[in-house]
Amino acid sequence: MAKMTMIKAITAAMDEELAHDDKVMIFGEDVGKNGGVFRATDGLQEKYGNDRVFDTPLAESGIIGLANGMALEGFRPVPELQFMGFIYEAFDELAGQMARYRFRMGGTRKFPITVRAPFGGGVHTPELHSDSFEGLLTQVPGLRVVAPSGPYDAKGLLISAIRSDDPVFFCEHMKLYRSIKEEVPDEAYTVPLDKAAVKREGTDVSIITYGYMVQESLAAADELAKEGINVEVVDLRTLAPLDEDTILESVKKTGRVILVQEAQKQAGVGGQVASLIGEKGILYLDAPIARVAAPDMPYPFSDAEEVWLPNKQDIVDKVKETVNF
Repeated sequence: MAKMTMIKAITAAMDEELAHDDKVMIFGEDVGKNGGVFRATDGLQEKYGNDRVFDTPLAESGIIGLANGMALEGFRPVPELQFMGFIYEAFDELAGQMARYRFRMGGTRKFPITVRAPFGGGVHTPELHSDSFEGLLTQVPGLRVVAPSGPYDAKGLLISAIRSDDPVFFCEHMKLYRSIKEEVPDEAYTVPLDKAAVKREGTDVSIITYGYMVQESLAAADELAKEGINVEVVDLRTLAPLDEDTILESVKKTGRVILVQEAQKQAGVGGQVASLIGEKGILYLDAPIARVAAPDMPYPFSDAEEVWLPNKQDIVDKVKETVNF
């Protein structure tokens, strides 16, 4: 057991799985000798060789196309897309091929692919590097979408994803890579896919969120506790499929809910959670469903992102508004 950052936990997970299964292959832009743009694969090529950890050309369609072919031949590929903002170049391979193969082939083939990609703001990247397109990915039937909020979950969820026989898109928030540390076991362990986690128990209002916004929500909950407002924070962890039971149990318990996402509000994960609560939990509510999200406009240039991104104060204000409804 050691305290480590999320990027180190992700590296540890891939190290464990390369050792665990010789069918695991890791590839992408600069993931070999350089260890990836964020050093997530640092040292893995040297340890496991060029045949199992290797660089690809700068061609997202080729990276995911290669993963599809390798999965059909019995391998367990873990391709890296350098940033989530580049998924458009690979979207046919993701949505038109990868997500459909098991269905298309009548369940006769496994399709164990884990696509890793950094996303999210707050780190002052150039254009197209901080976009949050997880909502787009959750609309793809046959594709599981996972987004950890810290080092412990990141390692356990990534191992679970790599061992899964279905394709997983693993979303890694860039601001989480090195901003927090948690105790992480040295050995391999799994965190269940498709299962949300209650990160903070509460009785007055539920905040349902994921990724970096879990950290902002926990900070907001601590501040609100000083004013006597007891907040429950639910981390979705898996965005598709949603853990409906945990969401509804929390809403039933508190009677009020705030849905928090960093991405733009339109067609986002929060909207899907709101729809679920509206269909199956509307009678639990003592106040309207509230949402905190980014404005419906393109991601701004980095000088403006601190104004554009949702933050702790936005969450605090929305909780107070809902509790006082």
